[in-house]
Amino acid sequence: MGQDSQKKPLRSRPGTGTRKNQVTAPTARAQDGVTAPPSPGGPGARTRPAGRGRQGRGRARARPQGGCAPARGRAAGARARAAGAGFTERPAAVAEPDVSAKMAGRSMQAARCPTDELSLTNCAVVNEKDFQPGQHVIVRTSPNHRYTFTLRTHPSVVPGSIAFSLPQRKWAGLSIGQEIEVSLYTFDKAKQCIGTMTIEIDFLQKKSIDSNPYDTDKMAAEFIQQFNNQAFSVGQQLVFSFNEKLFGLLVKDIEAMDPSILKGEPATGKRQKIEVGLVVGNSQVAFEKADNSSLNLIGKAKTKENRQSIINPDWNFEKMGIGGLDKEFSDIFRRAFASRVFPPEIVEQMGCKHVKGILLYGPPGCGKTLLARQIGKMLNAREPKVVNGPEILNKYVGESEANIRKLFADAEEEQRRLGANSGLHIIIFDEIDAICKQRGSMAGSTGVHDTVVNQLLSKIDGVEQLNNILVIGMTNRPDLIDEALLRPGRLEVKMEIGLPDEKGRLQILHIHTARMRGHQLLSADVDIKELAVETKNFSGAELEGLVRAAQSTAMNRHIKASTKVEVDMEKAESLQVTRGDFLASLENDIKPAFGTNQEDYASYIMNGIIKWGDPVTRVLEDGELLVQQTKNSDRTPLVSVLLEGPPHSGKTALAAKIAEESNFPFIKICSPDKMIGFSETAKCQAMKKIFDDAYKSQLSCVVVDDIERLLDYVPIGPRFSNLVLQALLVLLKKAPPQGRKLLIIGTTSRKDVLQEMEMLNAFSTTIHVPNIATGEQLLEALELLGNFKDKERTTISQQVKGKKVWIGIKKLLMLIEMSLQMDPEYRVRKFLALLREEGASPLDFENGLFAHTQ
Repeated sequence: MGQDSQKKPLRSRPGTGTRKNQVTAPTARAQDGVTAPPSPGGPGARTRPAGRGRQGRGRARARPQGGCAPARGRAAGARARAAGAGFTERPAAVAEPDVSAKMAGRSMQAARCPTDELSLTNCAVVNEKDFQPGQHVIVRTSPNHRYTFTLRTHPSVVPGSIAFSLPQRKWAGLSIGQEIEVSLYTFDKAKQCIGTMTIEIDFLQKKSIDSNPYDTDKMAAEFIQQFNNQAFSVGQQLVFSFNEKLFGLLVKDIEAMDPSILKGEPATGKRQKIEVGLVVGNSQVAFEKADNSSLNLIGKAKTKENRQSIINPDWNFEKMGIGGLDKEFSDIFRRAFASRVFPPEIVEQMGCKHVKGILLYGPPGCGKTLLARQIGKMLNAREPKVVNGPEILNKYVGESEANIRKLFADAEEEQRRLGANSGLHIIIFDEIDAICKQRGSMAGSTGVHDTVVNQLLSKIDGVEQLNNILVIGMTNRPDLIDEALLRPGRLEVKMEIGLPDEKGRLQILHIHTARMRGHQLLSADVDIKELAVETKNFSGAELEGLVRAAQSTAMNRHIKASTKVEVDMEKAESLQVTRGDFLASLENDIKPAFGTNQEDYASYIMNGIIKWGDPVTRVLEDGELLVQQTKNSDRTPLVSVLLEGPPHSGKTALAAKIAEESNFPFIKICSPDKMIGFSETAKCQAMKKIFDDAYKSQLSCVVVDDIERLLDYVPIGPRFSNLVLQALLVLLKKAPPQGRKLLIIGTTSRKDVLQEMEMLNAFSTTIHVPNIATGEQLLEALELLGNFKDKERTTISQQVKGKKVWIGIKKLLMLIEMSLQMDPEYRVRKFLALLREEGASPLDFENGLFAHTQ
């Protein structure tokens, strides 16, 4: 304090005050109880501390003599700092009070509040030479902006100045040193005494948030005591200290007191809304919790919260996208949600406990997961937590149980904080049988599963009961679930979600065709009832797949059959899904209990197929013949082909292209890049699973890529895995089950090695995939790619035409992309140089090449 406190007050030079709404630097001492926020220039704006430099002396007033806060005031100021984050943008100025009540105004300068304690009084502070304490003034910041304040005096305020706290300055849009007009104001107590005032409240600082309940009755009494005979306006912001906590307040609504009460007569109930009023001893204050605030208000002096219905009253099954589950839904709502519709007070009076758990079980694809998710969306609750059962398990001791506790942590915290007013927390366990098997059923285990079950049991219905949770478990094996989990109080509502009957299938088909029907895209010859009869034992997922397949069939009819894939727009306008499309999809695409397990193979043909010559066309044509043979031949249910050729010749891309164009419902790529680090046994199991899945589909295609890598072959040694070799030989020769057809496409760059391993005999045929061998083929590839201009291709043609080259299409694409990174005048020269470095062409670079590229 020392020397600074002995300096005389410094006045701002005229014209050097801060601009309106500008805030001084954060390093300046804010004696109004709050720290100033960053300047409008943003985090990067340059500011100077007050009192330093030429601009600092001109922009900020030095701390007045005697302006230091006492110890208690400094503590309050520390609690009040960062108030700028606790208030919203100031609203529009309130209506001007009664003009007849005003007196002549005088010009004054805005200043900071001199002490931290005064900043909590909600009063403007002046020198006693200017005004008397307890008077009310109107502050005019512009012709259309006027604000009403109650005054207090302090000797450290310079005469001619009026000091405001940061919340007041933010509300009124004031800056330090701003010239304002101040005039006395007298309230009309017959019309402007506050009867009821609604105030929005929240914690001032986020770090001071707690879950303790705050009695609004005591808060209202403290508020009246602190701010008695003070002026308040709608939209006003202030800081309120209660129980050593600082709260940010915002005045939302003011009603004048009934004039009859002021006269000592019985109340007539006539109250008028006003913009500015005076707090008196019998004013009533109602606190309203701010949006998204975690403040826990109790007592009668709070506004009535609008309780949102937990269930949307106008939902229906079709809009939710679930069909065939009418009875199941009715039973679930009767058991699980009827009690949650009523207010918590009524439920507490009845001593009723909500249902905490539902178990959905049934075959795959029948809508268990969809049903659980839609229940979560239909309820007006927070987003449900969806957890796969095996994700709970952890290799570290105690972590599996900790994962269970984390799922319930939010619900526990909210129930401690809000009690009966806590929102509903939905936790969905998919494949719950993975973690809730019968205790003691896993012989020789470490007991992890048993402790996980114990933890889940105690959380759902233990000593500390949670009444704000709903656990939904789903499984295909309800017989594996521990019995203690199925008793009342836990997963007591058990609902089977089985294969839909004919009525259910009819509802599901109506749901999936509703949009087409609404846009007249469903042909009149489609009979949904007929489809419901024909699709016996179809699950909901398979019925949806049937509709999608029919749509694809219909759209395929409107694609032009040409070299380009184009849509005939004239016919597309008349696009309709017909009965034939559904029957074709039912016959060829969708079968019950056998979904399409198709791997994403787009990355293998991301650059398309470059038909640089007859060899590529021949490979594709031969592949198409093998596809047709697999589809049409009854004598060869197993067809296998080996694509062999030098590295980078595009074997994998051609294999993926043949598989894609086959349109088989099951396509899988068995690639070594997905088996990195696998042991021999693990590789054999992975390959066997792929082939077993393929046997379940009528038409399947398996691409076995880079066979020598699968076998761990290296030329040094030589070394290879005989276990993987024998497993692959068996799988290549094994015929699929009766009525199933399988196409196997293998790729290799070492035909000689497979010959020595006697693997070539396991394939039905072998197709050679060559490299680009002539200059003409190279030029054809460049023309199809279109990366070089005509002039550049002419230069390249002069160097390679009529000459032999030897380069794979994959390597060629790499060289082209590398050369394209050069400047345009050097691209051709770089490309030809790369060809020579790769040994792809015996080019002569001394034969005028540089002249051609200039």
